Amino acid sequence: MAHPVAFHAGDPNAATVSGFLHPFTGPDHLLVMVAVGLWAVQIGGRAIWMLPCAFIFMMILGGFAGIGSMPRPMIEHGIGASMLLLGTALGMAWKPRLSVALAVVVLSGACHGFAHGSEIPQGIAPSLFLVGMVTATVTLHAVGILFATTIGDNRFGTAIRAAGCGLIAVAAYSFIPAA
Repeated sequence: MAHPVAFHAGDPNAATVSGFLHPFTGPDHLLVMVAVGLWAVQIGGRAIWMLPCAFIFMMILGGFAGIGSMPRPMIEHGIGASMLLLGTALGMAWKPRLSVALAVVVLSGACHGFAHGSEIPQGIAPSLFLVGMVTATVTLHAVGILFATTIGDNRFGTAIRAAGCGLIAVAAYSFIPAA
């Protein structure tokens, strides 16, 4: 459902466009990618560039691993866990050691990448799809970073914590089964 069918038939750029649009069509992917940028700024220092780079690197590896695979339930659980972890980290203004933050982001990126790779539509070039997906991810990380760095210091904490709580709410709504 995350791949617009109109871009698949006869369009030479279909793979790249579909890959680029994919993260924007699922709130789980969109919100986590922005959250990585927000959390990177919240932690500060080298995390500002290391967290997004680590996420993207592992997303690429996960994407290649997922090509031709069936979506796996554990991957979806990993995506849900990434939303909860990043939402909690933002909501609590958690600033762990860089190695711990990288571990969270690396696992998140691998799960999101695998899901993307396993959902590549038939008949389009996987490598071009991944190029579009990486471009969108860089854009979404940049949105998080730019938002966090341009908002006033007084409002930064409140806005980022609220974003974290919102991410937790979306995760709960998306991944916790209805009773």
